[in-house]
Amino acid sequence: MLKIAFDPIYHHPLPKGHRFPMAKYSLLPEQLLYEGTCSEANFFRPELLSEQQLIRTHCPLYWQKLKELNLSRAEERRTGFPLSAQLVERERRIAQGTIDCCFHALENGVSLNIAGGTHHAYTNRGEGFCLLNDIAIAAHYLLDHKLAQQILVIDLDVHQGNGTAEIMADEDRVFTFSMHGAKNYPLHKEKSDLDIELADGTKDGEYLSRLKSQLPALLDRLNADFIFYQSGVDVLATDKLGRLGMSIAGCKERDRFVFEEAQKRHIPVACSMGGGYSQRLADIIEAHANTYRLAQAMYF
Repeated sequence: MLKIAFDPIYHHPLPKGHRFPMAKYSLLPEQLLYEGTCSEANFFRPELLSEQQLIRTHCPLYWQKLKELNLSRAEERRTGFPLSAQLVERERRIAQGTIDCCFHALENGVSLNIAGGTHHAYTNRGEGFCLLNDIAIAAHYLLDHKLAQQILVIDLDVHQGNGTAEIMADEDRVFTFSMHGAKNYPLHKEKSDLDIELADGTKDGEYLSRLKSQLPALLDRLNADFIFYQSGVDVLATDKLGRLGMSIAGCKERDRFVFEEAQKRHIPVACSMGGGYSQRLADIIEAHANTYRLAQAMYF
């Protein structure tokens, strides 16, 4: 059975101006239930990530600041969110949800988190709507518990996975692959193991061609035994922050290709939602829902 991490706290009250991008976290499961792609049995609620697991990846001093709600004004602004205890709890549940997804993916081939992909969180700071890096935390968990030997992070959000690249810079067992807008946030890019930079306005054909020319060879060369997939839909032409030119159909083909290549090699995939900021909320939900529809149809 397809298992999906979700908790109502993922969509928590925010001041005006922050609510729109957060609405998708509650609307997406509603859509999946309404159309019959999923049932209530597909969803599970993560617990809180332990502090011990958290500081395996993040600096203890940074965690202390978060726990005590003691970020400076500049540090808080960099995250993009007003800091609150509820926000910190949300991030801990998201990260635990991605760890839980790893177990379901190991059993069933794929599992998804309706949140996560918080790839801008560094070892010692948060950025860009990310406080804790769920993918890095879960990757450390797999390695420490000998559940994986070679991990591939496929980050196809429009923004570079700068935090993940920084955290994993000296970890040979985690290969970071980021395909992103060359001129988009962040201004200062970190060095992933493989970065593919895309020009503004890149459309479906070029995007998919570049992905298909790189991913199969990368998978074969690495002999990866686990994949984290950051499936942001801010690659859409309609996205307010994306600057690329992809269609919803092209975004769906991207997801299909990633799942297909993983299936061919019997590599489990834990998928995190990532970004999506189109003007029409319906476009965001449709693009994200396609990822879940494909997972259900291709694996179960």
